[in-house]
Formats: sequence, structure tokens, C-alpha cells
Amino acid sequence: MKYNRLKRQVFLFIILVLGLIGVPETNFAETEATGDQVDVRVMSYNIHAGAGSDGVYDTERIAQVIEESGAEIIALQEVDVHWGARSHYDDILADLAERLDMQSFFAPIYDMDPYVEGDPRRQFGVAILSKYPIVKATNHDITRLSTQNSTPEPALAPGFAEAIINVKGALVPFYSTHLDYRGDPTVRIMQVADMLNIFDNQAGEKVLLGDMNATPEAPELEPLFDRFTDAWSSVSVEPGYTYSALSPNKRIDYIFVSESIEVQDAEVIDTLASDHLPVVADLSLNRGENGHIIEGND
Repeated sequence: MKYNRLKRQVFLFIILVLGLIGVPETNFAETEATGDQVDVRVMSYNIHAGAGSDGVYDTERIAQVIEESGAEIIALQEVDVHWGARSHYDDILADLAERLDMQSFFAPIYDMDPYVEGDPRRQFGVAILSKYPIVKATNHDITRLSTQNSTPEPALAPGFAEAIINVKGALVPFYSTHLDYRGDPTVRIMQVADMLNIFDNQAGEKVLLGDMNATPEAPELEPLFDRFTDAWSSVSVEPGYTYSALSPNKRIDYIFVSESIEVQDAEVIDTLASDHLPVVADLSLNRGENGHIIEGND
């Protein structure tokens, strides 16, 4: 007991001395990462408003899939926030962020008046969860054909999420998107063009994740394949089907990365927590010339 008391006294003395003499400022980038690359595991997951392939609403299953995957940055699609009875009027994103102890950014596609005056607004859209700090976030407009209008026309509307995230000292924009589901590719063609215009205004490496509602051979996705590396096909010869979870027969969920980003591995997780299967990739982001970097304590 005397020995333990002595150790505590010595420890407190050291802390006191350090406090008096001060400690040198720390280079944030050096403490958060070593070498020229930082590794991160990312996921794209259409969560079907929290309903599994059995039709049961259960966000805990979604949380468990994310947790067990080890994903650190997750792009979500079909996220309800106080939307309606199908998701118990829950704020799904807030619930997942709290459950997983992550930061979050929500980019609503639809922002509707509540059914009952005084209740929260009814919202539906895409989101990003992150283990790392989100330092800036934007809900961009891209062309959409609204499902909330009986006579819709293609028009710019919100719901394309960008979150600039401090990944171990490197600043990288991550995007979550959900493209039009209709068989006619016209709106998807416009959406891809809109996203590319947004990318042109953001320097450095980028990671685009989402449900594109089109298979790899679809002509409307060709500009994305030309601009980015498709994480799945860069490391696997398997088909990588993500839909439907009950009987996977097509790949419509993607992780696209800048060509300078190295893809270490990728997998599709077998789960019935949603009607889609999540796709995960292990990435090595570059610090320095190709990517952003934080230096110092400012």
C-alpha cells in the first residue's frame, strides 16, 4: 500500500512539473498518422428506412452490421428522420450515431411539414456516419424527379451529401448519394453530370459511396468509372452483387475512389438487416501532394 501511495505521489509531482515548465506544441498530423498514408475502412449501405428483408423495422440490426464490420466511415441511403409510421417517427440517424458513438451528417432529399403541428419536420434522405471528426458538411443539389409530386419534372433538389472528414490528420471529402431508381436512365445521366460538376470544385482525393441504381455496364455510370477507381472491381473478380439481400443478382451499390487512393480490400457483407447488402472497402489515403492535410493546432 505504501508503495502504491508513493507511486501516485511521484506521478502527481511529474504532472505538476510538466504543468509549470509547459510542453511543446504537438503536430496534429504527426500524432494521428505516421508515414505518407492513412488507412480507413468505409462502407456504403442502403438501410431501407430501417426495415429488414423480413419487413420488420429494427435499427439495432443495422447498428450491429456496421459495428461488426469495423467500418469507420459509412454512407447511408434511405434514411428516415421523423418520416412516418414505417420507422416509428424515429430519427434513425441520431439513433445510429448515438448507438455507434459516431459523428453524423444528414442531407435530406425531402423536408416535409409534420402531420401534427408542433411535431418535428418529416425528412428522408442520405447521411454519413464517421468515427473521425466531420469538419465541414454540405447538402448539394442534384437533378431529381420527385416522388412527392404527382406530376414531377426533373429539377435540382437537395440530397447529395458531402462531408469533409479529418481522417487521422488528412482532410478528405466523402460523398453519399442515391441515384434515381427508374428504368429510364435519363435522370441518372443528369445526376452523374451534376455530381461531376461538384467534384470539379473540390480539390484533392475524394471518396464517393452510394446506391447508383444501375449495374456496372450501364452507360450512365461510365463517366464515374472514367473519373474514379471502382473499389470492388479493383480487388475482386467476383460479381459483388448487393441487391436484393434475399437473392443477390445485381451490383448497384458502389465505392468509388480517386485513382491516387489505394484499395487494399473490399467485401460485400451477407445480412438481411436491409433489402440491400452493404459493401465495405479498406482504403489507404495519401497525405500530402494528392490529399489535404492538417498541420499544427489551429
